[in-house]
Amino acid sequence: MPSRAPVPAAVQHVLELARRDRKAAGRVLAEESLERQVELVCETPVRLRARIFDLLPEPEKVIPELPEAELCFSAKAVGLEDAGWMLEHATPEQLVTAVDLDAWRGTVADLASFGGWMAALADAGRETLARAARAMDPELLVLSLKHRLEVWLKPSGDDWQPPPGARTLDGQFYFRARAEGDDLADLVELLSELFQSDYWLYFRLLQGTIWELPSETEEWALRWRNGRLEDLGFPSWDEAMRIYGYVRPDERARLGASGSGIDIGAWRLPVWLPGLPAGAEARHSIFRTIAKLPDEERRACFYAFVALANRVAVADRMPLSDAESTPAAIDKAAFVVSRGLDYVASENGLDPAKVLRRVSLVRLFRVGASLDPASRPPVPSGS
Repeated sequence: MPSRAPVPAAVQHVLELARRDRKAAGRVLAEESLERQVELVCETPVRLRARIFDLLPEPEKVIPELPEAELCFSAKAVGLEDAGWMLEHATPEQLVTAVDLDAWRGTVADLASFGGWMAALADAGRETLARAARAMDPELLVLSLKHRLEVWLKPSGDDWQPPPGARTLDGQFYFRARAEGDDLADLVELLSELFQSDYWLYFRLLQGTIWELPSETEEWALRWRNGRLEDLGFPSWDEAMRIYGYVRPDERARLGASGSGIDIGAWRLPVWLPGLPAGAEARHSIFRTIAKLPDEERRACFYAFVALANRVAVADRMPLSDAESTPAAIDKAAFVVSRGLDYVASENGLDPAKVLRRVSLVRLFRVGASLDPASRPPVPSGS
């Protein structure tokens, strides 16, 4: 795991100024463009982000501009119990991504974590809570309701009595907590708001809580979540594990056609990556080699490498909602790819830059992993 992230000079300057004169630090940030304020927030290690947010003149303008995963990192760094003000200004896409990243453990929904996000959204206000619910998959909401509620639909007839402790918002659906001591405050806020502003979703959730099977509901929720994460560069675990495919010794030095190694275009990054290490001082040979490429090829390699690091994070089951997972995945990808790159270059007597033009980063990673089977992650039981 990489060591604690250093504090960039620009961020350090603002924080040190704030210790002497908070107003002066605020003025320094106010003079920066919105784009630069977003950069400063994202460049700040998550352990210090609360201080930067506290100094921003208009954080409500900065928060919606954060890359989706950075909103998740920031809210967790502040503490979900104190992040309501932040979530109030987040976009629906940011909120859905935060849940996608943090409310799952492998292929299983982490309903306790999801409940933490729902409580934080409730603290942000009923409007924010309902806005987030409309953006989320109803299947995940149904799973959460099933986890915490018993729900009954009043049958026709006058002799039916609701179960002890059950309450209703509409005289038709009755519910009560499954766990003693759960006051259901956030769920009651959500259901009350939806009953007033979006009755169809209210009806859909309570009907689903009664009738839908948990296994099928979770399967559909996982499908929607996987599709969104794939759009952000995070494939499914099965797909990601293909980077560890074994390459036979007699195949490891094989080259492709000229120009076949760099074949990926730009895509939207959910995390802030101002740049990868480059130049002669870079620790890994892959970064030293990329630095020698022309601008267009270097840019393509940048996106190809980030895509590979994302696959490493998924395959190694790194927690995607942890800000430290990105640098850890980048470091491992660079280490293993560099081993493969150095081997192929040496075996063919070629400059590493020429190898990059003929062998994809994924294949170089496979070669590097095949040279050292210990780099392959252990497969959890039940996978």
